[in-house]
Amino acid sequence: MARGKIYVGIGGWTYAPWRGGMFYPDDLPQRRELEYASRQLTSIEINGTYYSNFKPDTWAKWRDETPDGFVFAVKASRFTTNRRKLAEAGDSIERFIGQGLHELGDKLGPISWQFMATKKFDAEDMSAFLKLLPKEIKKRPLRHALEVRSPTFKDSKFYDLARQHGVAIVFADHDEFPEIDEATADFSYARLMRSEAKVKTGYKPAALDKWAKRAKAQQKTGDSFVYVIAGAKERAPAAARALIERL
Repeated sequence: MARGKIYVGIGGWTYAPWRGGMFYPDDLPQRRELEYASRQLTSIEINGTYYSNFKPDTWAKWRDETPDGFVFAVKASRFTTNRRKLAEAGDSIERFIGQGLHELGDKLGPISWQFMATKKFDAEDMSAFLKLLPKEIKKRPLRHALEVRSPTFKDSKFYDLARQHGVAIVFADHDEFPEIDEATADFSYARLMRSEAKVKTGYKPAALDKWAKRAKAQQKTGDSFVYVIAGAKERAPAAARALIERL
């Protein structure tokens, strides 16, 4: 079986504390931040899509500003996932997918569907939701990942549903969210949210070694996506780069 690739990155690329030498050079114009970040990392999770839609020209611009081999993960709209009945999300899913994601071309990675901590597991409703997720866009296969934040999702029925539909379950390294380490798709997705401000690389060497080892193990069965997201966000780029060095 062919080995997958490992992609490591951060959430978004517009964050004021990253400027002034923390990550971006002092003299770097803000309009070139994506260009710079995409050459320091191998992937970025687009977070702005959780709050609003973007025009196709914007998606094409993001594609053109990044190098070959770079991949975006895309965070799905909160208007799709933050609802009482997921089975009624069909129109919202279509609007989200149809806004221009296809313009990313080969740089389109997984779509992450994030659910609030108040959203509890309902097998029937989740099954209906998973059936609504499209398998392709413009003849390009789509990969989906589910980030759940309620402990009620630590349920074998949920894992079985995810496997049945070939979607990944996001592994969340967080103090409050449930850690679900289940292989349910042909790729894996992790979000690291415990970086520390007092540690220059966000995570201590031993922790970085652990995450590198985990990503390499998952690489044996498919692509592995790892994002340093929260915690001490100002340290996220340094943590991602330190992890890339280990890989």
